[in-house]
Amino acid sequence: MFFKRSWLIMIASILLFALVGCSNETTSEEPKNGEPKQGSSDGVSGDLEVQYFVGGYGDEFWKKAIEDFKGTYPDVNVIEHAGPDINTEMNTRWISNDPPDVVYIDGNGANETQMIADGQLMDISEWAKNIKMEDGTPLLQSFISPAEELDGGKIYSLPLVFDTWGVWYDSTWFEKQGWEAPTDFDSWMESMKQIKKDADISPFNTTGQYAQYFQRGVLYPAFAAAGGEELLNDLSNGVIEAWESEEVLKVMKKVQAIVDADLVDSGFAAYNHTQSQMNFLLHKNAYIPVGFWLPNEMEKDTPKDFKFGFVPTPMNDTGDAMALVPDIRTVAIAKEADNPEAAKAFLEFIFTEKYAQKFAETTGAIMNLKNVDLSANNNVPEFLKGINDMINNPGQIEIHQRNTPEGDEQDIAVEITAEIKLQIVDILMGRISAEEFVENMTKKAKELRGN
Repeated sequence: MFFKRSWLIMIASILLFALVGCSNETTSEEPKNGEPKQGSSDGVSGDLEVQYFVGGYGDEFWKKAIEDFKGTYPDVNVIEHAGPDINTEMNTRWISNDPPDVVYIDGNGANETQMIADGQLMDISEWAKNIKMEDGTPLLQSFISPAEELDGGKIYSLPLVFDTWGVWYDSTWFEKQGWEAPTDFDSWMESMKQIKKDADISPFNTTGQYAQYFQRGVLYPAFAAAGGEELLNDLSNGVIEAWESEEVLKVMKKVQAIVDADLVDSGFAAYNHTQSQMNFLLHKNAYIPVGFWLPNEMEKDTPKDFKFGFVPTPMNDTGDAMALVPDIRTVAIAKEADNPEAAKAFLEFIFTEKYAQKFAETTGAIMNLKNVDLSANNNVPEFLKGINDMINNPGQIEIHQRNTPEGDEQDIAVEITAEIKLQIVDILMGRISAEEFVENMTKKAKELRGN
C-alpha cells in the first residue's frame, strides 16, 4: 500500500509539472523589442477614436497600422474617422469639446497653431520624454525634424511625416535625352535652356491658382540657402529688415532670370495643381515644384515609362549645399480625449522601424525618423531611397526648420503669406521686377508692423 501511494504521488507530480511547463511555454514568451505581445491588451482597453485626413498619401498606412494595433490590443475598439473632408466633418465635435482621442493634423481645415491656441491639444511633454525606440534611444532624439516646443518648452504634437518640397523631373526622359539633373542654380538654368531648345517646351511649370506651391517649393529653400533659418523665419514673420536684405533681392533676381529667359509655362496662372501636374506628366514641361505626395497622388495618371526623379530645389549658388525645408505633418492627442491611455499606446505603436518602413512603402513619403534604412525595401520607390540617403548623410544637403510663429506673430505670418502669393503670380507673369517684388513685400511688412 505504501509503495502504491508513492507511485500515485509521483505520477501526479509528473503530470502537474508537465502542465505547468506547458502553461509556461504558451504564455511566458517575451515580446520583441519591448512591444506588447500579440493578443495582449497590456492593460489598455475601451474605445479609441482616431481622426485622419485622406489626401495625397492615401489611407493604406493608417488601415494597416490600425489593423495591427487591434491585434496587439484586442481589448481596444478602434473607431476610425477618415476621408478627404474629415476635418470639416469633425469640426463640430472639436468645438463642442467632444473630440476624437487621436488626430492626424493634415489637409484642408486642419490648423495645428489654431488648435493649440484654442486649447484643443494635450500637453504631452513629460510623457513624450519617456518614449523609447526599439534600441533604447529616446524618441525625441530620433526625429529628423525635432518635435516643436512652444509656450516655454511644451510639446503638443509628434512630427510623424517628413515631407519636403523640391523639384521633380522624369528621370527616364532625362536619360534618353542626355539631360542631367541640376545641383545648383547655374546648372538648373543651363538645363532648362537646353530642354527648351531640344524639346521646344516651357521647361518650368507650377500652379498659379495655388501660389504656395512656388512659395514653399522654390522660395523657401532659396531663402534658406541664401540666409539660413534665421532669414527664412524672419521673412515668414514679416521682419522688415529681412525683406530689405541683399540676400532676398539676390534670390528674387534668380526668379526674374528664369522669367526673362522665357522658361515658365505661359499658362501657369490659370492652372490648378492637378492641371499643372498633368502637363508635367505629359512632358509639356520638364520641372515642377511639389511635395513627396506627387507620385502617389498622380499614380493613376502616370505613364508606364515615367520614372519620378527628385532634387532639392536648386536655387543654391555653385559650391553651396542644397537646401531642404521640411513640411512636417504631426499627430496629437486631444486635450479632452476620453481614452488618453489608448491614444498614447497607439502613438508609441506607430513610431517604430517597422511602421517607418510601411509608411515609406504606402505613402511615398518618409516617416520623421532618423537612420531608417530603406535601401533593401523593394516596395519603396528609388527617388525616396535617394532622398532618404541624403537626409541621413549630413553634408549633401542642409535641413532648415521653419518655426511656427507664436502670439501676435501668427496674424502677421498669415498676412505675409497671402501677400507673397499675390506677388509670386505677378513676378512669374513678368508684371513686376525683382526690385518691385522686394519693395512690395517690404511695404506690406511695414504696414503690418505699424511702421
